[in-house]
Amino acid sequence: MSLNGLLKHCLQTRRHPLVMGIVNVTPDSFSDGGQYDGPEAALSHARQLISDGADVLDIGGESTRPGADAVSVEQEIARVVPVISALRKEWDSVISIDTMKPEVARAAVAAGATVWNDVTALGFSADSPAVAAELGIEIILMHMLGDPKTMQAAPSYEDVTAEVMAHLTACAEIAIEAGVSPDSIWLDPGIGFAKTTAHNLQLTADLGQICDLGYPVLYAASRKRMIAEIDPAAASANDRLGGSLALHLEAVNRGAMMVRVHDVRETVQALKVRAAIRSCEEAR
Repeated sequence: MSLNGLLKHCLQTRRHPLVMGIVNVTPDSFSDGGQYDGPEAALSHARQLISDGADVLDIGGESTRPGADAVSVEQEIARVVPVISALRKEWDSVISIDTMKPEVARAAVAAGATVWNDVTALGFSADSPAVAAELGIEIILMHMLGDPKTMQAAPSYEDVTAEVMAHLTACAEIAIEAGVSPDSIWLDPGIGFAKTTAHNLQLTADLGQICDLGYPVLYAASRKRMIAEIDPAAASANDRLGGSLALHLEAVNRGAMMVRVHDVRETVQALKVRAAIRSCEEAR
């Protein structure tokens, strides 16, 4: 099933958008690095997220946390392909590959992934747009300035929402010119990527404007540092569930069609409660 097809089904049957569960097959991701950095541990975690209600699983083999070091194509493929291959044999829903490298995307799709989630919006390699078109899958284009190693070094914008929208629009146009179907494109404003907390909050408040660009929008703020800057008691990433739920509910209220989260069960529950309230309101 395609991402858009799954979205249509979920909106018709459950009245809330998609929940993407995070599977980091890495030793150094900011929240769960090292917990699932082997195929068996990652697969077990993926199964738990499915049980918790995930609609989509996003498999990543390279950390994109602030200051993260890059890994080789070979190492990244070795991390993600066994997990995707094993998962595809037992799950028929959407699997996303979280990578900026076209070679990794190609290997992941061959293993069973059907979505390419790219934090560089196909900008990492000159080959990326053509590879995306060749693969014929859905693409998530995320906004980021610089790279994970340097992106939080004093990010600055005149108008963060306008600049993010312009950048994503340009990236979508490049993808379309390369042969990617417009119906296959999703956008992600890149919360926490080359942005201060003030930038992140402004983008969240203005998310409806990004949705008005005409592409479905993914919002991803799960356990991010901005929550600790608002609530210093949440210094540990594991203490940021409340803030994560608040951000993702606000994003859905403003038009986000998918949220990317660590805490799948709790997010699904929050969205079910939101949907129940709306159903009651509409029934009057």
